Amino acid sequence: MQIDHEGEEFPYQQLAAYFRGRISSGADAPGSKLPSLSYLVSETGLSPKTVRHAMKTLAAEGLVRIVPSRGTFVI
Repeated sequence: MQIDHEGEEFPYQQLAAYFRGRISSGADAPGSKLPSLSYLVSETGLSPKTVRHAMKTLAAEGLVRIVPSRGTFVI
């Protein structure tokens, strides 16, 4: 997963779009757990706040459910 820090979309939008695509293609099936916050921070170089914003965006769209202290799960 590549984040273009100089791109037209904000980094959180790029991360949300990445997972939106994976969910719609079936790569992340309902009930599956998305990578942890710390993993995504280390893999993307984004701040924890930016990663949380992306996950909250997906939750607001009804694609994932965030369970505190357990993770983010595909609906």
